[in-house]
Amino acid sequence: MKRHDDFNERRSSLINLTDEELHNRFWQLSQQLVDPMIELARQHTTPSIERSVLLRMGASSIEASSIVGYAIANGVIGSGVGHCLIKVMNYYRLSLRETIEKCADESFFTLNFKSGGVLNENV
Repeated sequence: MKRHDDFNERRSSLINLTDEELHNRFWQLSQQLVDPMIELARQHTTPSIERSVLLRMGASSIEASSIVGYAIANGVIGSGVGHCLIKVMNYYRLSLRETIEKCADESFFTLNFKSGGVLNENV
């Protein structure tokens, strides 16, 4: 099977562009390709990603698993569990370690992040 050569047709819109215009066109098209992927990453997370974030914040594996489970149960995982911890840390003026320990307690997490909870608005 022979491929139809349409190179000249496809390049007709680019032939009169300068190197700088070609460079800008390339980056514009590249950005159009990447934007949906960036948006997808911003809007979606997984329990595995959230556990990973908590581990990097200093939580143990057991604490991270518990906190992520509580975030799922209270419907705030989409906000990012790290974001929830920062809200607790700022609201109660705790250290990160104290915040992790408190949030690993289901009753504390639920009290703060259940629907209508102290920290649930704008999570």
